[in-house]
Amino acid sequence: MPMQPIAQPLNDDELDRLEDFLFSEAVSEDSLDLIGIHGLFCALAIGPEPVAEQVWLELVFDGEPRWASDDERSEITGLLRQWYQSIASDLYNDEELDLPCDATLELEEEDRESGIAPMTTWAEAFMEGVFQHEELWFAPEREEQVAELLLPIMVASDLFDEDDIAQIRRDKRLCEQMVSQIPDLLVDLYLVFHAPEK
Repeated sequence: MPMQPIAQPLNDDELDRLEDFLFSEAVSEDSLDLIGIHGLFCALAIGPEPVAEQVWLELVFDGEPRWASDDERSEITGLLRQWYQSIASDLYNDEELDLPCDATLELEEEDRESGIAPMTTWAEAFMEGVFQHEELWFAPEREEQVAELLLPIMVASDLFDEDDIAQIRRDKRLCEQMVSQIPDLLVDLYLVFHAPEK
């Protein structure tokens, strides 16, 4: 198959514009932040089936924003679409993905108030993307492989209270070791679903 054209990632000004909008009163307080959006888009780009744009827009914004105008809607959705496409093309073209945060659950000074590591935010949003087509991610022919590759992300997300995951989370050293593997696992996960087509 021919290589997909490389979509340009968002520049700093575009990310700032997006962040300003996400923190404006036009958007639900439960909308994703930039780190969460990156996690969601990684899962959607990796997953076995596309998720409709309207569906992922609602996940990003936790509903429908109060758009000031059609131009604003077009600008913001265009930025999100471009970001999603740039992540998808990086994965397709075997480019290393840069996470928007460090692959660690250690809290930085600015995270102490919330008590949530940015990597947890990223992983929770990634799992939200998985849940959109959970039955396809865990189809019987690849269930074991996918579960193994997703385990570090599930651990980082803190969404699961199963004994084995809780046990890993209690072991700080093991937990950090697993979470540090996440950037490399993304390519492996992508290949599970997309290698046959390449």
